[in-house]
Amino acid sequence: MKELQSSIFNIRSETGTLKTILLHRPGRELEQLIPKYLDEMLFEDIPYLAQMQEEHDVFARTLRERGAEVLYFEKLLADILKNPDVKQSVVDEVADNLGLTDNSLRCDISMLLSERSPEDLAGTLLAGLAKADVKQPVLEKRLSFYIKDDYPFYLDPLPNLYFARDYGTVIGSRLSVNSMKAKARRRESMLLQYIVKNHKRFNGSGQRLWHEYNEPESIEGGDILVLSKHVVAIGCSARTSAEGIENLAARLFSEDEHITEVIVIQIPFTRAYMHLDTVFTMVDRDKFTIFPGITDKVHVFSLTKRSGGITIRPQDNLIKTLSRSLDLPAVTLIETGGGDAVTAEREQWNDSTNTLALAPGTVVTYRRNIVSNNILRKHGIEVVEIPGSELVRGRGGPRCMSMPLCREE
Repeated sequence: MKELQSSIFNIRSETGTLKTILLHRPGRELEQLIPKYLDEMLFEDIPYLAQMQEEHDVFARTLRERGAEVLYFEKLLADILKNPDVKQSVVDEVADNLGLTDNSLRCDISMLLSERSPEDLAGTLLAGLAKADVKQPVLEKRLSFYIKDDYPFYLDPLPNLYFARDYGTVIGSRLSVNSMKAKARRRESMLLQYIVKNHKRFNGSGQRLWHEYNEPESIEGGDILVLSKHVVAIGCSARTSAEGIENLAARLFSEDEHITEVIVIQIPFTRAYMHLDTVFTMVDRDKFTIFPGITDKVHVFSLTKRSGGITIRPQDNLIKTLSRSLDLPAVTLIETGGGDAVTAEREQWNDSTNTLALAPGTVVTYRRNIVSNNILRKHGIEVVEIPGSELVRGRGGPRCMSMPLCREE
C-alpha cells in the first residue's frame, strides 16, 4: 500500500473530481435485522443481502471506473486490530459501552472478543454479538442467558454502517468524526475514530479532528455539504442539532483560514427528510438538485466569524444566499420529479435527490428514479445510474453510502 506524502484528506468542494472514498460493503449485520426491532435499528424493511451486495459492488466498480480509489471500512478495521494494544483498547471501550451492571458478564464478553482473530473481531463488532454466542457454564448461567426473547443481543449489530456519509466528514484537510443522534449508530463513529488514528494509511491525518465521536451535541455527515473552499452548508435536522452546528462552525472559523461562512439550512424534523442531503445536493459548481416539496419549508441562516464569536444572520432566499456566498452570478435549483408532485415525492422517498458527484457536472444516482434523472440530464448533468432496489430499503442513496476523503480542487 503506497504511503501518502501528506494528509489523505482534501475536500474543498462537493463536486471536485473524486480521488479517494471510503465505503462499507453491506454484510452480516443486515442479517441480524428482525421485524420487532426495526425501529430501534432505524430500518423499515429487511433487505435481501445477496442482492444488496451485488448492487453495492456495482456502485464501487462504478467509482473505480471513474478513477476513484475505494477503501473499505471493515478491511481497515481488521488491519488496526492486528495491533494488540489497539485491539485491547477497542475491546475495553466496546465492553464498557454495553451498559452491563454485571461485571463478571462484562469480563466474559471482553475475554470472548479478545480471543477472536482481527478479522473475526472486526466482523463481530459490525454484525453484533448474540446472547446465544456467550457460552456460560451450566451451573453458573445468569438470568440474562435465559431471557433471550426479551432482546437477542449483548452487542447490537450495525445495519446502518453502509451509510458511510454520516459518521465521518472531511472538511478541508481534516476529518470530523461525527456524534450520531441515535444510540444504534454511535459505535460506527467510535470505530471510525480508532481507524483514522491508528491505520498507517492515514499517515497521522487522524490525530487532529474537527470533531470527536463522543461529544454531546449531535451532528451527522448527511447534513454537511462542502460547497467551496470558503463555504460549508450544514442542515439543521432531526439528526443534527443547532449546538452541534455552532460548535463545528466555531472550530472551522478558528482553525481553517479558508472558511469564511457556514450556511445553515433548517429542514423539517421528519424521517422522510432525515438529513439535508435527502432533499438537497450539489451536482455542479453552480447547480443543485432539490426536492420541490421542501422549497417553502426551509429556513436559511448565514454564520460568519466575528471577534470573540459568531454572527448569525437570517436569510430570505436560498438561491440568493447560495449565489452570493459562492460568488456566482446565479445558481440553478433543479427540482426533482419533473414538476409532478406525486412523482417528486415518490422518487424522493427513493433518494432521487441523494446524488454523489464524481466530478463537476457528473453524478451517480439510482436508476429507478427515471424522471428525476432525465431532468438532471436536461440541465446538462451527466447521470451515471446504478441499481438500488435493495440498497434503498435503508433509506439512503449514493451520497449517503459514501465518505469522500479526497477530491481534486
